Amino acid sequence: MSVSQNPSSGFEVIFSTLQNAEDAESTLNVLNILDELLSAGTDHRIHYMISKGGSEALLSALMKNGSRSSPDYTILLPILYLVAKVGQKDCHIGKKAEEAGAVLLTLNLLKNNIQHAGRAEAYLNVIQVFAGSAASRYALATSPCYSASSRQPQFPHQNILDQTKGWMSSTTLSLAIPSRIGKQLRHPLLHSLLCFPQDNDLETDLNTLCLRPATDRPKELLLQYSRLCPELSHDFLEDLDLNSQESSSSSSSDDETGPEKKTPEFLSQTEKGTSDQTKSAPCPLKVKDFYSHTGINTRSGGTKTGETREEANSSLTDDEQKNKNEGNGKCYNSPMTDLIDIHNHDIPYHEPSMYRAAAMKTKSVPGFSTLAFPDFWGQVPPPGNEPMAPRKPNIQRQKVLEDIQRFLNTDIINQVVFDLEDECLQFPPAEPDSLRFFSSFECGNLRKAIRVRRYEYDLILNADANCSQHTQWFYFEVSNMVPDVPYRFNIINCEKSNSQFNYGMQPVLYSVRDALNGKPQWCRSGTEICYFRNHFCPVRGRLRTTFYTLTFTITFKYSEDVCYLAYHYPYTYSALRAHLRLLNRSVDPSKVFFREQVLCPTLAGNACPFVTITACPPSKSYTDIHQLRNRPCIVLSSRVHPGESNASWVMKGTLEFLCSHDPIAQALRETFVFKIIPMLNPDGVINGMNRCDLNRDDLNRQWCKPDPVLCPTIYHTKGFLSYLSSIRRTPLVFCDYHGHSRKKNVFLYGCSVKETLWQSGSTFDTAALKENPGYRTIAKALDRIAPAFSFNSCNYLVEKSRSATARIVVWKELGVLRSYTMESTFNGFDQGIYKGLQTRTRELEEMGMKFCHSLLSLTVDTRALYGRSLINHMNPGHNVLDHKSHNCFEDDEPPCVEEIEYSMFPGLKGKDLNWT
Repeated sequence: MSVSQNPSSGFEVIFSTLQNAEDAESTLNVLNILDELLSAGTDHRIHYMISKGGSEALLSALMKNGSRSSPDYTILLPILYLVAKVGQKDCHIGKKAEEAGAVLLTLNLLKNNIQHAGRAEAYLNVIQVFAGSAASRYALATSPCYSASSRQPQFPHQNILDQTKGWMSSTTLSLAIPSRIGKQLRHPLLHSLLCFPQDNDLETDLNTLCLRPATDRPKELLLQYSRLCPELSHDFLEDLDLNSQESSSSSSSDDETGPEKKTPEFLSQTEKGTSDQTKSAPCPLKVKDFYSHTGINTRSGGTKTGETREEANSSLTDDEQKNKNEGNGKCYNSPMTDLIDIHNHDIPYHEPSMYRAAAMKTKSVPGFSTLAFPDFWGQVPPPGNEPMAPRKPNIQRQKVLEDIQRFLNTDIINQVVFDLEDECLQFPPAEPDSLRFFSSFECGNLRKAIRVRRYEYDLILNADANCSQHTQWFYFEVSNMVPDVPYRFNIINCEKSNSQFNYGMQPVLYSVRDALNGKPQWCRSGTEICYFRNHFCPVRGRLRTTFYTLTFTITFKYSEDVCYLAYHYPYTYSALRAHLRLLNRSVDPSKVFFREQVLCPTLAGNACPFVTITACPPSKSYTDIHQLRNRPCIVLSSRVHPGESNASWVMKGTLEFLCSHDPIAQALRETFVFKIIPMLNPDGVINGMNRCDLNRDDLNRQWCKPDPVLCPTIYHTKGFLSYLSSIRRTPLVFCDYHGHSRKKNVFLYGCSVKETLWQSGSTFDTAALKENPGYRTIAKALDRIAPAFSFNSCNYLVEKSRSATARIVVWKELGVLRSYTMESTFNGFDQGIYKGLQTRTRELEEMGMKFCHSLLSLTVDTRALYGRSLINHMNPGHNVLDHKSHNCFEDDEPPCVEEIEYSMFPGLKGKDLNWT
């Protein structure tokens, strides 16, 4: 039944109740309602609230509750949060606050709470907003309260004090642009009273949202996916009877396994000459040895991987091939095997010999014959935090002027020093003062390097295969550097109009010398970083008129070193295969059921791994076996976009946690069956692509009708999900891990009919619609326990432009209520205990673990699983259980303040960049 009230009456009732409420419970209820409404929508909703007197109502509540002799902070803190959130969007908030007397009241309250960090920060957030008005700034500057709070000896929280001084010294405040449409909503019934602006990309057809389309294939074809449910057919009774006997047999089999017998095409030049000799003592290694790719890091002298090997292995079974490739290859005398001998095995779940064996099976389009040292050697997160890089004032203008000077000065060299398509330039003769580049390895991406000045290089990236777009991911090697000299690198064919590199993000760097000295770490590096539009144009016309430049400066520490630079922490397909092998070895087969299978081969012939993880039944009783057969499924996937390597690190954290001895992991294994596809686009990852597969398709836009030949991984993943649905085992949760290049933190996208209709401005009466609110459960749990998670950035809208994505198709066609995309930042965090820090692999892996923790909220016996013993295991040392990300009211990044429009200069024409 529709509601007859006009749109304005809803807010008027809320504001009237807030101003007239006398008891704490009523006031808190109204504040919670306002918080939920503002957290669920966009800035349009806040502006609508302001137009109906929202700022005045909140200031009145602040005055009423803050003027009491003993303020109730359970009420006052939510009011302060809402005042700060709404005030950011109200250009007259300072004047309103001054007229209401809220400015001096807030300063008095701050003065009385200087020793209480949480309350002081809340007051300072409000003061920051009030300082946007000239009148309120004058009141703040002349107030004795502000003078008192600025005395350093009386204020113990130095970071808050410094922040406050910065606010007060500024003449204006920068307001952020509107954030992504449709944040979390938790009080849906109020929307029958309210009306908000329409978003044309949102789906408004109720039939499209609610009706389940017919399956895209006959049920007979779904039977093939029964093999991917080995827990349903496995004979656990026999395992329980023969467990001890199998353990001893497996141990004996492992002891009898000899060293790997290599096929000739994978022997390096050095190994070919010594394969028949007895292994001698390791030779001393120097970093400069890594300049020779054919003698150190190679697997072949240029033969395409997969051709001869496929013929040689065609008669082997899967287990035989697995055992063959798990050999350590130490029977040959070479620098590579010497490296394996001296490797420090303190890197969890990494063995260079295992990685090398996995890489030997990897099939690439160019036929990579080299292993990148960081992938082979491994990495550990740096021990300390890595803050976001500060940005110098006017640094972008300075860099643009330096580029313009190229047309005026005569010191321009313009020498091509590396070209992926010119073999002569892949290993050019060493020049005493020129860098050397290389990118012909798995996940590598650098097409051309041009020496512009003595210490400046223009870099051109490869586009995705079979297309001329999607340039963002880079990963390359650089050597022959001069120490303590700043080198400027310009990646000149970027496509996105803005980047987190403008907001504190840095590239990552790996030093071989540091690794050999015991510090195998990818570290954030680079200064004078900025991202701006340049004057280069695609040689083949497209709608985008020009490219963008990412420029950064690196100062290398050593002379004889080999370094690697990347957009983000690389994670290769070979690393995944080796990781899965090591995980399989690490689990106790009597307790953990871990089964790695092949979902399907990719276009290039690489296996797409499929993993099943659950707990083995504790006994042979019918009850235990029946419980195992009926455990609900959790389906997780990752890396459908190859350039989103952060998604693989999150998945790594999930896999390692589920295979661990942690009591929460054990509880989850006993409750659920986990089906995991950790890399949906292996070919794209292997070949250093950013967005697409080898057929130039964005695989996350192929879910409606995936082609079984051109998109095999999506076709068979959807087929497997359909099979689960057909046997009445529809997944309880589906989550696809992604990376986000334009936002900070980690957040979820889900699906909701009601929220989509409300946000779209649809006139349909949603009061009669029944919708299970359980799709919000995981986000609420993550907001409670995961410090990297941003509740404010979540939304549950169904957009037309994303109708063919995994999240929407699995929700709409397969009926999975909790179907999500989990986005992880490339940059860092602007909230909580990680605020101001760039993400490391440690935080990404932690997020994978925390996602598993959040699944406890879906269990039937939640109270038992959330017992104190498990809660203690969930707390890693900081008070994450009190984490509340939606108390952060910062929005998406604003446009770069130094944006330069080249069309303003008619004499400057775009220069063709011939890179396609």
